[in-house]
Amino acid sequence: MTSRTTDARHAGPCPGQGRGLTQAEAERRLVRYGHNEVAPPRPTALHRRVLAQLRDPLIMVLLGAVLLTVAIGDHPDAVVIGVVVVFNTAVGVTQEVRADRAIAALSALTAPHARVLRDGAPREVPAALVVPGDTLLLGEGDIVAADAALTDASALLLDESMLTGESEPVDRTVGDTVSAGTVVVRGRGAADATATGPTSALGRIAALLGTDREPTPLQSRLTSLGRTLAVVTIVLCVLFFALGLIRGLAMGTMAVAAISLAVAAVPESLPAVVTLALALGARRMAARNALVRRLPAVETLGSVSVLAMDKTGTLTEGRMVVERVWTPSGAADVIGHGYEPTGRLTCGEDPLTPERLRPFRELLTTTALCNDASLRPPSSGSDVWSAVGDPMEAALLAAAARAGCPDQATLHRDRPRIAEAPFDSLRRRMTTLHRLSDGSVLVCLKGAPETVLTTAVLAEPPELLDRARDEAARLAARGYRVLAVADGTGRDTEAREAEHGLALRGLVAINDPPKAAAAPTLAACRAAGITPVLITGDHPSTARAVAVRTGVIDDDPAGVVLTGAELAAAPGRDPTAVRVFARTDPQQKLDIIRAWRARGAVTAMTGDGVNDGPALRQADIGVAMGARGTEVARQAADLVLTDDELSTVVTAVEEGRRVYDNIRRFLVYAMAGGAAEILVMLSGPLLGLSLPLRAGQILWINLFTHGLTGVAMGTEPVNPQAMRRPPRPPGQHILAGGVWQRLLVLAAAVTAPSLAAGAVARAEDLPWQSVLFLTLLAAQLGVALGLRSRLCTMRNLFLPASVAASALLAVAALYVPALRSLLETEPVGRTGAALAGTGALVAFAAARLLRGAFRGRA
Repeated sequence: MTSRTTDARHAGPCPGQGRGLTQAEAERRLVRYGHNEVAPPRPTALHRRVLAQLRDPLIMVLLGAVLLTVAIGDHPDAVVIGVVVVFNTAVGVTQEVRADRAIAALSALTAPHARVLRDGAPREVPAALVVPGDTLLLGEGDIVAADAALTDASALLLDESMLTGESEPVDRTVGDTVSAGTVVVRGRGAADATATGPTSALGRIAALLGTDREPTPLQSRLTSLGRTLAVVTIVLCVLFFALGLIRGLAMGTMAVAAISLAVAAVPESLPAVVTLALALGARRMAARNALVRRLPAVETLGSVSVLAMDKTGTLTEGRMVVERVWTPSGAADVIGHGYEPTGRLTCGEDPLTPERLRPFRELLTTTALCNDASLRPPSSGSDVWSAVGDPMEAALLAAAARAGCPDQATLHRDRPRIAEAPFDSLRRRMTTLHRLSDGSVLVCLKGAPETVLTTAVLAEPPELLDRARDEAARLAARGYRVLAVADGTGRDTEAREAEHGLALRGLVAINDPPKAAAAPTLAACRAAGITPVLITGDHPSTARAVAVRTGVIDDDPAGVVLTGAELAAAPGRDPTAVRVFARTDPQQKLDIIRAWRARGAVTAMTGDGVNDGPALRQADIGVAMGARGTEVARQAADLVLTDDELSTVVTAVEEGRRVYDNIRRFLVYAMAGGAAEILVMLSGPLLGLSLPLRAGQILWINLFTHGLTGVAMGTEPVNPQAMRRPPRPPGQHILAGGVWQRLLVLAAAVTAPSLAAGAVARAEDLPWQSVLFLTLLAAQLGVALGLRSRLCTMRNLFLPASVAASALLAVAALYVPALRSLLETEPVGRTGAALAGTGALVAFAAARLLRGAFRGRA
């Protein structure tokens, strides 16, 4: 697969490849084997999306409330509740459709092509049309379109990280197999396709994604709450109806009041609050480079207790960088970013003088000559330099530039290459010969220390070779890929014959460095009570080094790094006791996530490769890298990071906690108000208030407390303590953690002044029912303001504005003739207004006192 234009490397078929398939045969095989693609998920029909939203238990309760209000002839309130249902459904469906379209756009941008041999000539075709038996032509930058067997290879180096998770490219020779989805970083070759589509390595891994998604923690909690509210509502309505009949009230009157009480008991705007909070959270996250595919994923991130990460491209930059160089005369650190050819060499705090810099320049000049890569300047709209060819060799070029060595063009002009012996897996070194201006030949060699630091290659004393070997071992133990570099003079002959009698220039330590934000990000996760876990296909020493540098584990020699082979050899071992896993395969990643979930953890998994897909789907939240990620990873994920930055996950976690806090704050407020209304209706008759409130009055109160003001509570800013507390226990009920206590206290704080105001108004011969109505509404608005995390914040001015609007509409219900007739209210005068104001202050004070008692919570 490739998106490149045809170049000289593909000007004709590779030697010995014949004519490939004919176009007619390829078409026959396409019919037989099908398209070379992983079957995309079937699009969800619009009506199924709508039905999924309507199956929410609270929505079903609201639909029941609509039927009841229609049954009692209260059509305006039926319309209001119906609008809430429509709003919730529309927002949820819109967000899902929008996210799916964004993912489809990402997929279209990465639609791959492949170079194949058809009818004896190279041809570029969509990768989906590659069939078994096709001859694939491979060159630098190509993505292998199918599983295939190599029939020709010249210095072929492949990046298999998308399948294996291992960051270092591997060389492949004739007879080896290559897998779909891997990338050619150097050399060229040809291969016969053996498996395509679902039967390829990519397809087999994608098949592991077939598990259905489980409900998110928020969905589970709200489902439980909906069932509880439904039962409680029915019981209370029956009780209230029976008590009214016992007191001798008319059956019709009590039926209407009981239905009104049912509406009061249900926080009908909860679905709207939840949906709006999630949608606003998704929009805020999209503005910060995180695309939410499913709205509940926003809140689930706030519940995460374990963050499982891959290494390459997530914790690390995904590019090779020379970080340290060693010569027999000393060592230096290389400072610079990515492949950008700017930076410097340092040795502690002391600047390097030209004399001290000379051996490092000689070392890096040799690596720049013995090199087939090049550096590509930033393209328009970008400031990032990129590698052309082997990323390791590109890193050597960048380091040479940072040391002040001549540029690549100058080196090639002054010392043209006349012969070479490319790197291969047996020799594990590369040698090039260069003609110097005086006619002599310069031999440049680089390779693995064990193949270079020998007397067969170097003419150096044993003491120096021992020093170099010890230094190479120390660097390797720190997770570096180490190259030994040598040069010398030779004859104009075969490059391999010149690999002896050379002088050691030194060692180069190369690494895929951690991102600058990785360590602070993981520190923020730990402060929030989230356990980081590293799962990679890379070498154990590399995995350990990255884990130590980013803070996944401490720099303790006894720290455990478990390999996939060790995990397979000990099936009874508990994976949740380990924080770093290396050399893992896709199934083991899946098993690790399942083990954490079985322990009760809420897991988030980040990844970008095909090998990450199953684990992304299995985790409670799958987080895919959008820029460098594969299509399999993006389709498996709930959240796609368009900037590939792990720090965006922390932002998402904070947003999730903000959303959940606001939902719980609304529940405290709405259910306390509903409980107060129920208590007023049940207790009023004991104080001589025969029917405390009429049905329309209850619904009017709920319209502006649970509705307008309640929705505004869903947009409150994040609690300053949100990321300094541990995640919620996965099995915790949504009303646990102090919510029940606050709910009951606030219900009492609203009920007591409301009943007191009604009793005083009755004693003073005032329109007591209207006074009770106004006080009950004002007290709930006082609670809404009192529950704010930051009382005088200028963020979310929607809440104080909605409180003011609700208060005005409450007054309008007493003085506007049409509303007075509809709600059966009367003006209350100054005394009645003073009683209502006192009730609001009492409820506000109670809410503020509770904020102090439960500081740091919603």
